Amino acid sequence: MSVDDRPATPEDVEALCLGLPEVELGVSWGDRPTFKVPRGAKGKGFVLYRRPHKTAIDPATGQEYDDLLVIRTATEAEKLALVAQGPFFTVPHFDGYNAVLVQESRLGEITLAELREVIEDAWRAVAPKRLVRELDG
Repeated sequence: MSVDDRPATPEDVEALCLGLPEVELGVSWGDRPTFKVPRGAKGKGFVLYRRPHKTAIDPATGQEYDDLLVIRTATEAEKLALVAQGPFFTVPHFDGYNAVLVQESRLGEITLAELREVIEDAWRAVAPKRLVRELDG
């Protein structure tokens, strides 16, 4: 098994995000840790650690999810495609917003390569065009 074929882990999220050009870990939504591009005041979030909230309830337990990531998507179609394949999902609170949710505890249901693609696509959705060109060589 290659490294890319191994199950993804929560620790991979930070490494993958920070491995992209001009990314910093900042805050958004008040105080939520958020990976942003580019660095500085103009940075836009593409992966956010979401606090438990009544808008995202585990249907099996009735409890608020306590380990959610919000990951941007470029389009509604991309969002729906990710939701169709799981473990990504959405909630009504995110209707009209191009992003998916995933529990950190379920990242092992996808490979490192799949997580890398989702995170890179999220980065591309908000990164300045010059940085996208730089990444593409």
